[in-house]
Amino acid sequence: MPCGIAALEQQRVMLLSRSPSGPKKYFPIPVENLEEEIRMRSADEGKLFREEFNSLTPGYVQGTFEMANKEENREKNRYPNILPYDHSRVILTQIDGVPPSDYINASYIDGYKEKNKFIAAQGPKQETVNDFWRMIWEQKSAVIVMLTNLKERKEEKCYQYWPDQGCWTYGNIRVSVEDCIVLVDYTIRKFCVQSLHDGCKAPRLVTQLHFTSWPDFGVPFTPIGMLKFLKKVKTLNPAHAGPIVVHCSAGVGRTGTFIVIDAIIDMMHAEQKVDVFEFVSRIRNQRPQMVQTDMQYSFIYQALLEYYLYGDTELDVSSLEKHLQTSHNAAPNLVKIGLEEEFKKLTNVRIMKENMRTGNLPANMKKARVIQIIPYDFNRVILSMKRGQEYTDYINASFIDGYRQKDYFIATQGPLPHTVEDFWRMVWEWKCHTIVMLTEVQEREQEKCCQYWPSEGSVTHGEITVEIKNDSLLDAISVRDFIVTYNQVLGNQEKQSRLVRQFHFHGWPEIGIPAEGKGMIDLIAAVQKQQQQTGNHPITVHCSAGAGRTGTFIALSNILERVKAEGLLDVFQAVKSLRLQRPHMVQTLV
Repeated sequence: MPCGIAALEQQRVMLLSRSPSGPKKYFPIPVENLEEEIRMRSADEGKLFREEFNSLTPGYVQGTFEMANKEENREKNRYPNILPYDHSRVILTQIDGVPPSDYINASYIDGYKEKNKFIAAQGPKQETVNDFWRMIWEQKSAVIVMLTNLKERKEEKCYQYWPDQGCWTYGNIRVSVEDCIVLVDYTIRKFCVQSLHDGCKAPRLVTQLHFTSWPDFGVPFTPIGMLKFLKKVKTLNPAHAGPIVVHCSAGVGRTGTFIVIDAIIDMMHAEQKVDVFEFVSRIRNQRPQMVQTDMQYSFIYQALLEYYLYGDTELDVSSLEKHLQTSHNAAPNLVKIGLEEEFKKLTNVRIMKENMRTGNLPANMKKARVIQIIPYDFNRVILSMKRGQEYTDYINASFIDGYRQKDYFIATQGPLPHTVEDFWRMVWEWKCHTIVMLTEVQEREQEKCCQYWPSEGSVTHGEITVEIKNDSLLDAISVRDFIVTYNQVLGNQEKQSRLVRQFHFHGWPEIGIPAEGKGMIDLIAAVQKQQQQTGNHPITVHCSAGAGRTGTFIALSNILERVKAEGLLDVFQAVKSLRLQRPHMVQTLV
């Protein structure tokens, strides 16, 4: 009979969830069903996600806001409708019998199993900065998580509550800047914090992790950056510190999203289940409106799925040193170690054909060397439109993020005879000083790339003249210097010229990989040096189709840069995030 009971049980659940009376019940999802559940909820433009999100109660029915609504505290709230409950607000020590001085717009929030693991706060206003630092000191917090930029769409979202350099005193708290590291998705600032009040108390180190790539509207394009960021927050928070202070602008939307992802990842480890609905309901009883939009709500699920499918693929480089000692040409071998099973997973990265409309226009298809390898619309390189000539703003090229900077690389195909002019327009308009070429003009009797530069003297393409100044060969790299001049001038202005250096790597056979890794590492080092001298404008990288070798070069640059800075190696996520930015990046396993 057991199957009959199970069937009855299931029927009852179905009826329950459909019954119009009372709120709908959402059950925990076993992790192995997560992918399927998300697929169902995402159908019809996320209809079921919206339904689930809208079934949440906005907050705690019995919750009161007496302190927040006191006349003398009103000015301290950034948004009049986002206030902390009296029962879960953070209470500051009163200053000299001034009653309202114990108020700050901040609430204690539980983690998965930890009471008060977090404090969710609004972004400080100019008049509440001193209170904010007093809270950090009194609560013994060692980490601040900031999820907004100071200004977004010209609106102030948060007051800059820290000094850019040197030190500054906020009320009784002195804050001095020790260190600042800027990365592509986030910035880490380290502060030495001291209370002048408790003169005898030792200063403390407080780390602020500032996530900078959350777009004004909506949610990040992919959860990869957020998961890396979250891992960093966990690593940098000492075991016995007070609550982690998390804030965006209002302290409920992005702040709630971040806290929920953290808690449910812990839940996944402990119970192999995911219960977003219940957890959001729980923290809304501690601060109303936590997680503000259905987009943020479904982003939480996307992040959990990403974590479940791909987990943590980072390796600490110190554990790899054994391999390094045994292998002289380290980079390619090192990259090979963990790649095989991971590479298979990469084939799951879907190519988003619906996001390639521009490249698929008939007029632009003629400009592609390989019809499948064209840029996505959201990060394609846009040229200025030529007067009266349609489609002249298109080139088969994509912006790709570097380790520290957004859009640090331009990945493009080797120019075709009729796209050479566009290629040089791109180099000129985007102020590139560095071109990396990873193919020969011809390989095995096939044209792989049109020679877009003169072997001697100069040549003009449209408005742009390219003159070769010098051509030298060092090991496997030709370095060519071009003077690039823009001939279109207004009135009696001087013509503008610029030096562009091309690094042409000859050590890469068409099939397979460079025979030794050292040449590749030398190439990356030479390119970086050139970039530092010319002001870090985008680097143009191309092979023949602009995906295989181009992707490998960019992935290696980003991987090595991270190894140098953090001692961490994550080949899988480096390649995966490239594939989300341009199809087919890094084509083969070896």
